[in-house]
Amino acid sequence: MRRSAGSGKSARKSGRGGRGRSARLGDTAIAAVTVVALGSGVWLLGGGTGPHAPPQPTAAEGRPDRGGVRPGAPALAPSPPVRIRIPAIRVDAPLTGLALTPAGNLDAPPAEEKNLAGWYEAGTTPGETGTAIVAGHVDNADGPAVFYDLGALKRGARIEVDRRDGTVALFTVDAVEVYSAHAFPDAKVYGAAPRPELRVITCGGGYSRATGYQGNVVVFAHLTGSR
Repeated sequence: MRRSAGSGKSARKSGRGGRGRSARLGDTAIAAVTVVALGSGVWLLGGGTGPHAPPQPTAAEGRPDRGGVRPGAPALAPSPPVRIRIPAIRVDAPLTGLALTPAGNLDAPPAEEKNLAGWYEAGTTPGETGTAIVAGHVDNADGPAVFYDLGALKRGARIEVDRRDGTVALFTVDAVEVYSAHAFPDAKVYGAAPRPELRVITCGGGYSRATGYQGNVVVFAHLTGSR
């Protein structure tokens, strides 16, 4: 399950915004190019980018300035995630572990498995203290994929993550933002957190025939319960 997204090459090799900088995620260095190749955009070329383009978040869904981080639910013990559900956008998908490539990029789920998402298995598990990372394709050559509608998600929406130990980590969305691949805020997205947090990431920011997707949609969420 350690294939790269899109064309089958790593983000740095594909030329889609690869950069040499890295941010710290737990005790493991993770390349800043992690999320630049989570969609091929090939299917867009047949009908243009009009009604077929994936939705993008509005400024109203951005992170508000609330003067500091509010505490959430108590952290859970580490346990690998096995499934993610986002009811508001009809996501119900299994999760596979993702590792770093030799070039230092995070591999993506196999592009042909459109309803499969991945999590960074060398980092924080969803529900424990810290920042957990989940990533998935916005599309593949055949059409929309697991996180096609991620940009339509609203603040306050619920994300559920089933874990191997039988618990379900419940997250509430704090913000949904879109960033250019050339101005991706590594520390904001990947940086350590004092409470259990989750990032869900896919491609976005418009599509160019020359360079592919121009950025990434990022969902910020924090743990608010479990069952």
